[in-house]
Amino acid sequence: MSRHTPWTIALAMAIAPSLAAAAPGASVSGSADASADAGDPPNDGRRLSARGDTRRNDKWIHRWAPQRNMLELGIYGGVWFPSPHLELFGPDPDLPRFGNQRLKTVAPEIGLRAAYFPLRFLGVEIEGGAMPTRTRDTDARATAWALRGHLVAQLGLWSITPFMLVGTGLVGMQSSAVPQGLGKDQDVAIHFGGGAKVFINRWVMLRLDVRDVVSNRMGVGEGLTSSPEILLGLSFTLRPKKQKRPRPSNGDRDGDRVLDPEDFCPDVFGVQPRGCPQVCVDDNDGDGLTNTEDSCIDDPETRNGFEDGDGCPDEVPPELSDLAGIMEGIQFDTDKDTIKGESKSNLDNAVAVMKKYPTIRVRVVGHTDNQGGYKHNLDLSKRRAEAVERYMVDAGIDTDRIETAGVGPDQPIDTNESADGRARNRRIEFQILEETAAKPRKGARKPAAEPEPAAEPTPPSEPEPTPP
Repeated sequence: MSRHTPWTIALAMAIAPSLAAAAPGASVSGSADASADAGDPPNDGRRLSARGDTRRNDKWIHRWAPQRNMLELGIYGGVWFPSPHLELFGPDPDLPRFGNQRLKTVAPEIGLRAAYFPLRFLGVEIEGGAMPTRTRDTDARATAWALRGHLVAQLGLWSITPFMLVGTGLVGMQSSAVPQGLGKDQDVAIHFGGGAKVFINRWVMLRLDVRDVVSNRMGVGEGLTSSPEILLGLSFTLRPKKQKRPRPSNGDRDGDRVLDPEDFCPDVFGVQPRGCPQVCVDDNDGDGLTNTEDSCIDDPETRNGFEDGDGCPDEVPPELSDLAGIMEGIQFDTDKDTIKGESKSNLDNAVAVMKKYPTIRVRVVGHTDNQGGYKHNLDLSKRRAEAVERYMVDAGIDTDRIETAGVGPDQPIDTNESADGRARNRRIEFQILEETAAKPRKGARKPAAEPEPAAEPTPPSEPEPTPP
């Protein structure tokens, strides 16, 4: 080996660990990946730290680390230090040194390269380059060239990536004939070295290589000689498309911006707040009752709690006006279904009206504002309506005369943007159902049928007298 070889090997071996030590987080061992809290890192070119620190992942040093199935296409330039003992010439036995001449000490180098990395830590690369120079003695033009391939092993954890490589190929010479030039020749060479890549962003990368190119030494059986080179390159990186991460189970599977826990149709795109598709129906008067169930299709229903299901405008009879509609003064503990003591006088008045009109059936409907989760508000409004029902049943009203419902925030009567508006929306309404005999509710037990009176036993018939 020539005098260049020890210097080149030492420089190539020193550059990789020095760059790795300079990278932030380089002291984290490879075992950190196995201890990550959230399993394998996503295949988007970023590396999660062992603690899952998202602020750390957003830093540039972790953002553009190499990933699997990357392509790199680039150009490079640099300097080549040809050995004085290089055997690249067309020999002439009649000339001194067979016509060989030494080249200038330093030559420029330029070329193209392409690489493919099936793994983030290992890939293959091919290069082709030219090194134009001149001979020392005759100052003749001589262009060396190289066509080679190599394996690249890299520490692909950061946007600054140390690497080492080893490969083989051909080196050749193109020049005028000896003795003026060096003629034409080519030889097999091996090369090895190291360096670092700097991934500026998703598409652009800078690269530094320090290598030693080892080829035959002039003479028969004289061994090998080395010609070091230092290269600086610019490459364009082609990364695979980012894989879409599956939505979490408590996310928004149908993408309608209603989270799955609040979505009544989590797999079908819908509208807020229920998350189900909106169904278009004919409703001429816009009172919420379709034409097929509206007795007055052109006149909107008067929502007053009295015969609201027929779709016609009406007025509540004076004797029932105190019962139908919003029950003022019914209050509950915050976020609970516990009736406050000051509300009981108003409920007692409702009980008195129902006792006075024993054929009236009512529906108690609970309403809330829009604060909190949608399903929670539905459940809270239902429980508050049932609390009113329990109070009235305990006061002597037959349970079959009361129905309950909770609609949550679906039917506001005021804005939810102010405290006063939200207070009005939190309410209990009474709706008069029928002025007929009470109907058994769904699931209620039917009254047991009265047993029929037992038939009177028939007296046994007397035997007919036997004729004498």
